[in-house]
Amino acid sequence: MTDTAEIVVLREGTEGLSMASYADELRDRLGDRVALARTPKEERELVPRARVVTGITIDEDLLSHADRLELFACTFAGTDHVPMDALETRGIGVTNAGGIHAPGIAEQAIGNMLVFARRLHEGWRRKRRAEWRHFQSTEFTGSTVTVVGLGSIGQAVVQRLQGMDVDTIGVRYTPEKGGPTDEVVGFDDDAIHDALARSEYVVLACPLNEMTRGLIGSEEFATLPPEAVVVNAARGGLVDTDALVTALQSNKIRGAALDVTDPEPLPSEHPLWDLENCLITPHTGGHTPKHWDRLADIVAHNVEALETGEEFENLVLAPGSD
Repeated sequence: MTDTAEIVVLREGTEGLSMASYADELRDRLGDRVALARTPKEERELVPRARVVTGITIDEDLLSHADRLELFACTFAGTDHVPMDALETRGIGVTNAGGIHAPGIAEQAIGNMLVFARRLHEGWRRKRRAEWRHFQSTEFTGSTVTVVGLGSIGQAVVQRLQGMDVDTIGVRYTPEKGGPTDEVVGFDDDAIHDALARSEYVVLACPLNEMTRGLIGSEEFATLPPEAVVVNAARGGLVDTDALVTALQSNKIRGAALDVTDPEPLPSEHPLWDLENCLITPHTGGHTPKHWDRLADIVAHNVEALETGEEFENLVLAPGSD
């Protein structure tokens, strides 16, 4: 433990990754200014002297003693679990880990669409039964893919669709800004339903908020063509789960690929587990061996930005904004 550390890594890990590895990556960039607080006692000792603290969240009891703290670097993309009001009151800036998961999530979304296009999941079922019997597939080529949300994940999906000979529609809050898709529309009901009606694949890559909660429900499933596949790569609450089960059971849509669910974790007795036209992964789309490497780059840049006045990366709350 370094008593004079200015950057403190809190002890609680994320996604099965070691915070010691994260601290090592930061030390490679920032030297011995970085310390890992391995115990609650070390957190209580180190945080009051830190200018930057990084972790999943920070306890308000620690904040009350963090008189030197200028920046909290959240290791998650979302900050709804972070005491934002308390940080803002103290003029402490907040950054997040947005974007570091985008390549993996985008690759998984593309993979799920190709699974349905080529019906690879049916091939896997027949392999388990040692059954050599042909089945028909479709082609991804010529499809229309609607990507809801054109942030880092949505952009990464669209980038990987280039050269795959598909048409793309992007949905974003400010459609007048345009985007990387062939067409961009807004979140109003008429625009979304028009996009859904033309889509073979819908990738959900937007944040969960009051506007987007339940974005895909019974009305949207009624609009989607029966050959449509919904890929949820963002948050479970974007989809009305009961309406999804009904749509899958009644073949209103061809299928769904879910890396997130509502509720989450998905209970073992939930009907989604038994539906052959529903692929489920346990919120692993963003897992990558480059997690700490990418995040350390962002945090190291922002530590230097505190000194130089450069623009912060992944800024959620500016320092001194109380």
